[in-house]
Amino acid sequence: MIAVVGAGLMGAATAWQLARRGHPVTLIEAYDIGHRRGGSHGSSRIFRRAYADPFYVGLTGRAYEEWRALEEDASTPLLRRTGGLDLGEGRDPEGLAGVLAAAGVPYELLGAGAARERWPYIRFTGPALYHPGAGVIDADATVAACVRRAAEHGAQVWSGVRVTGIDVRRKVLLRTADGRELTADTAVIAAGAWLPELGLPVALPPLAVTQQQVFHFRQRQPDERWPILVTKDAEMQTYGLPSGRDGGPLPAMKVAEHDRGTPTTATARTGVVDPSSRTRVSEFVRDRLPGLDPEPVAEATCLYTTTPDEDFVLDRHGPLVIASPCSGHGAKFAPLIGAMVADLATGRAEPHPRFRLGRPG
Repeated sequence: MIAVVGAGLMGAATAWQLARRGHPVTLIEAYDIGHRRGGSHGSSRIFRRAYADPFYVGLTGRAYEEWRALEEDASTPLLRRTGGLDLGEGRDPEGLAGVLAAAGVPYELLGAGAARERWPYIRFTGPALYHPGAGVIDADATVAACVRRAAEHGAQVWSGVRVTGIDVRRKVLLRTADGRELTADTAVIAAGAWLPELGLPVALPPLAVTQQQVFHFRQRQPDERWPILVTKDAEMQTYGLPSGRDGGPLPAMKVAEHDRGTPTTATARTGVVDPSSRTRVSEFVRDRLPGLDPEPVAEATCLYTTTPDEDFVLDRHGPLVIASPCSGHGAKFAPLIGAMVADLATGRAEPHPRFRLGRPG
């Protein structure tokens, strides 16, 4: 039997992949399924193929196929294509174009004037890379679909059950706050920001947990179709995407800083929005996104858990499989990561060197 601890995007996707292959699975979540205390909630996450690293461009292609497999299995739409723009010197649109060209990924490289004609509600100051394969993932619906289908494929789901002890020998004994004990041949730990607090008998790479702020800005013209946006210049790195349900009943865009989170822990995070982030993001919207009202109509916080190199941790240590952290850019890979972790948990594959616990650096 394989236990999966954590039912965020990565844990839920892993349980689904294991269960659909016929493996006995128990998925354990400390809170309700779809809770908002971590980094997997909400109606909008970015899917994109534009990476400077060809390795991740390749992974996005594999991930896209897994998204379609999940949608087919769950009979639920989860990934909606909108196209995507990369802007700013820090994003290096010309360099990204070269990487996508080498990978055979469709794209257009546009000058500022041509981009302005196509998207007059965005202010362009230089070249822009457009790739039509980008889009928006519904994270809430993805977690719900994975958990539902895992259960329908035979998985046991324990929600509202907190793991308080992990005893690793030849097998893994899990103890829970409500007095249960579960012995698993393999335990997948997909606890996100809670990972550093579990006291696992394995050396983890340095993990930074930060509280991030996100803001939603109403579209001035409700019928405009916005692409996802990734921008980086000397002052800040931001991203934007259609908000979905999180932005309220009228069309809105979710805009946030990527690189200025507040250090915290999963248990100590305040959930209070940093007002300085609100000011910076609102000023960015006022300056660069004139098609949006610069006063946010909704805001929220979430957690990032990242490694210094921003590569994932997907590795096996005895009967433990560590599947974390993937924050900041991992959501787009969720069903693929589920497949990769399922392979590790069942001995079908070795971990990729870049995702090992003890990788250099």
